[in-house]
Amino acid sequence: MKKVIFAVGTVFLAGLLSTILPCAAQPSDYQYKETENVVNLVNDAARLIEKKGEAAFPEFRIKDSAWRRGNQYIFVLDARGNMIIHPDPALEGKNQIGLEDVNGKLIAAGLIKIAVGYKNKSEGWFHYQWPEPGNIFPEWKSVFARSVISPSGKKYIVCCGLYDARMEKGFAVELADMAAEKIEKSGEAAFKDLRDPAGEFLSKDTYVFVIGPDGKNLVDPAFPSLEGTDMLSIKDAGGKETFRDMMETVKADGYGWVDYMWPRPGDYIPSMKSSYVKKAVFGDKWFLVGCGVYTGSDPKEESSAFKLNTVQVIRVVADAAKLLQEKGENGFPEFKKEVERWEAGDTYIFVLDTDGNMIIHPDPAIEGKNQIDLKDARGRPIVRMFIRKTSESGGTSWTHYLWPKPGSIFPTWKSTFVKKVSVPSGRAYIVGCGIYNMKMEEKFIIDVVDEAAALIEKEGPAAFDLLRDKTGPFVFLDTYIFVDTPEGVEVVNGGFPSVEGKNILDFRDANGKYLTRECIDMALKNGTGWVDYFWPKPGEAKPSKKHTYVKKVEYGDETFIVACGAYF
Repeated sequence: MKKVIFAVGTVFLAGLLSTILPCAAQPSDYQYKETENVVNLVNDAARLIEKKGEAAFPEFRIKDSAWRRGNQYIFVLDARGNMIIHPDPALEGKNQIGLEDVNGKLIAAGLIKIAVGYKNKSEGWFHYQWPEPGNIFPEWKSVFARSVISPSGKKYIVCCGLYDARMEKGFAVELADMAAEKIEKSGEAAFKDLRDPAGEFLSKDTYVFVIGPDGKNLVDPAFPSLEGTDMLSIKDAGGKETFRDMMETVKADGYGWVDYMWPRPGDYIPSMKSSYVKKAVFGDKWFLVGCGVYTGSDPKEESSAFKLNTVQVIRVVADAAKLLQEKGENGFPEFKKEVERWEAGDTYIFVLDTDGNMIIHPDPAIEGKNQIDLKDARGRPIVRMFIRKTSESGGTSWTHYLWPKPGSIFPTWKSTFVKKVSVPSGRAYIVGCGIYNMKMEEKFIIDVVDEAAALIEKEGPAAFDLLRDKTGPFVFLDTYIFVDTPEGVEVVNGGFPSVEGKNILDFRDANGKYLTRECIDMALKNGTGWVDYFWPKPGEAKPSKKHTYVKKVEYGDETFIVACGAYF
């Protein structure tokens, strides 16, 4: 009997201490061996500092030791952001409190905050984008950081990370707990931090979302167009009332896991996801805070129903324009009578006037209303782009933006061909028709390069901000403009802004090709041309084959090489 009482007491005491004293993460907390290895390495390094203090630091510098092997290495910060140990001599020995990743995320400050900035917490994971040694392309790095006090009384932050780590369920729990703590301290004022791409709550395809007690989506950085939506009536791809299940889980238990089908950020095809949800209380309000990891394989393209190709879209717009040219406003009813002629699958004709009023559209929520301020999920002014482009480009143009397919709530890329037409009454209308997830063709690449080149010829470097603007017309799908000087300095890159300002003349692709030299040579010798090479898609670090169109542009006494490509 005494032995039983002692065992229960020991378990109780351990549980009580664990709520009071922060303790190191255990390997059993993680699903993947590589994650365990990082945690074990940091814990071992922390114990060495606790025992030997600053005398341990030289050991961490030994190349090919347990502490520094390949792209996995221990680095150490002090509490003020000074880099004490790091294999990169450009970082070691200097204060790095202002060091940022490509999204403006403060790296050293974030690691320190993870380790010492939350109550009952002396360790944690911080995720940011950073190039692997020897590479110029940033990719996601997940770093485990733990605070430790040396015998001298100084506090240090011991760190080690993984590139392109598999996201652990433990990461989701940690982010949800941190977000809940922020909300319980600041209420809705915390929402801004949860959406901030430079904050600690966004990593790879993992993000924090918040639902109100009435089921309204309050925070959704991955799908911002869903904010304000009543989520209780939404079902996942399997017909599951996911958010009702989440609500019942937090109401009954305060926290728990819910599995469902949901697209990855930037996608619209569902993948299996497991989300940790918990209740956060602020005053007399409560919120559901969630964070999840995708547990299924990458989503595959839906089996596509019949859809028009680019030539057919141009033809159907031309037919609709001809109808209006002949009949004017009397032709509007025919778009309703002959639906089969003007609609095919998720492709359909719409008609606007030049003030932005939607005259014809299959969605009754849009038709008959002024849409001049209509924006896509990234804030692109869709209707204003239609009006501007048809006024500037001879009356026809392709426009690319994010918009949900009919019957879906998730935006995906849509490419719409628009044509301006005058009718017998003297009024002008814009006729349009679009394709979802259109494959980029050479003609579209040439068009966007020509448009960017004309802008540079007119405005020079003052045009660069628009060329790199992700809400503008030059960044869409995985297509973007980049601009080089003849010396090889990348002055614009809408897909990889971290490359801007670097001279990449001597950079080689995966096959050893001096791709920048070839692009520059092609443009300077021939004026225009195509170059094939390997380069990553935006958001990736691994290279894909790319077919790029280049053009020489002059502005005063300055010369630029303007380019854009398609991946295949």
